[in-house]
This record gives sequence, C-alpha cells and structure tokens, in this order.
Amino acid sequence: MDEAAFGSERTLNLRESLPSAADARARTESWLRERQLTKPDEVLIITGRGNQSAGGVGVIRKEIIAMMPSLRRRGIVESWREHSPGSVVVKLAPTSALFSAAKRHRDRSSHKNPEVDQSISGLERETLMLLRQLALSNLDALGVDSAEPFVRAEMVRVFSILSSAIRGAERTEAALRSSIQNAIAEASDNGPAP
Repeated sequence: MDEAAFGSERTLNLRESLPSAADARARTESWLRERQLTKPDEVLIITGRGNQSAGGVGVIRKEIIAMMPSLRRRGIVESWREHSPGSVVVKLAPTSALFSAAKRHRDRSSHKNPEVDQSISGLERETLMLLRQLALSNLDALGVDSAEPFVRAEMVRVFSILSSAIRGAERTEAALRSSIQNAIAEASDNGPAP
C-alpha cells in the first residue's frame, strides 16, 4: 500500500534484495542523491522490520537511520521520520542545499582539483551556459563581483559539487544539465542558491 502511495519512482525497497548493512547504506545514499537531483519532495525507504535478523533487531533499518544526520549535513536530506516499523519517509533537501552544505576539512580537498577546471572545458555549450547562469546567480546572491575569474571559479565549484552528487549510470551530461536546471529553478523560486 505504501509503494502505491509513493509510486515506484519514489520508493526504495531494501527488504526485497536483503543487502548487507554496508550495501544498503551505499545503495541508499546513491539512490537518495539521484532522487534529490530529479527533484521529488518525499521518498519512501522500505527497510523491513528486522524480524528475520539476529535477535529481531532490524540491522538495515538501524543503518539507514544512522546515516541520515550525515546526509542532512551534506545537504542531501532535509528530514526523515518513521513511517512504519519497517519503513522511513525521507524529505529530500533542495538541490541548492548541496552548494551551502557545511564542508569538513576532509571534504574540502575534493573540490580543489585542477583537473576539474579542464573537464568543464569539454562540456557542451548548452551545459556551460546553464552552469554560467547558475554561477552568476550564486555570485550575485553573495554580493561578489561578477569578474570572469570569479565566474569561472564558481562554475568549477558548482560543477564539482553536482558531478560528485551524480552517481553511476546516471552520470551523463544530460543528468548534469537537469540538475543545473533544477538548481536554477529553485533559485528563482526561493531566491538565489547560496
């Protein structure tokens, strides 16, 4: 019944495949990141109750709940709540939250890769124009001069954040363009992305 209410696109059923805790964690994070970029509001994660787990304790459910604070800090998840003893409803953060998520020291080095600047040069013209539009919006919101070096640096920063959020088979330029368009739409609806 829950799957019918949320639909297959907004439901991750971990109970069916019975993954290990580590597999469930990796699969859930990847799925939530992908769903965040496609812009649904709330999603359902079916973990199962843990009735068949040792001691009747739901290892998968416990693992999924434990990862939520980290996902919130990184701008992927806005909130979560128990939907039933075997499922969790997660409200995804807007795409723009990825840009303002607090970075830890160990996270910062991944966004200062000189190869990233070269990689945006290979993007299609339409993608570069969208990236530039979002960068200009972000700089304007910060009150930063829109001089070309600042615009280029912001384009690289945004590209780095969004491309690292897109995982696996979904990692295409079309997916990147879609996520940039979502961030631009959010900025125009709610004010510029920070």
